[in-house]
Amino acid sequence: MESNFNRHLGSKLRMRRLALGLTQTKVAQAINVTFQQIQKYEKGTNGISSLRIMQLANFLKVPVVYFFEDFPDYVSGNTKNEFSGEELNYSFLAKLFTSLSETQKEKILQVLKNTSILEKTG
Repeated sequence: MESNFNRHLGSKLRMRRLALGLTQTKVAQAINVTFQQIQKYEKGTNGISSLRIMQLANFLKVPVVYFFEDFPDYVSGNTKNEFSGEELNYSFLAKLFTSLSETQKEKILQVLKNTSILEKTG
């Protein structure tokens, strides 16, 4: 199970790194390791310590729980699924959003703001 978990963490790291268009070298520099170490993390050869997970989460702008999501043995503290069984792929959404034009991003953000206002007013 440990090796499966290491591969899972590595896969999540790789997906997020690629979604942001970052190189292994950039990520390595940000957390003060070699790019070879990032390669080992991504392949699941080496486990990632809790300190490194926290550093990676901060640098990659994701919550720490991002790395645990979708792992079969992970049970979230939130048992209510507001998305009716659909799993969100945050890496895909982040990559898609970053590829949009500024106008498209502004329109999406406006829709989200309007939705928030509607929820507050009922």
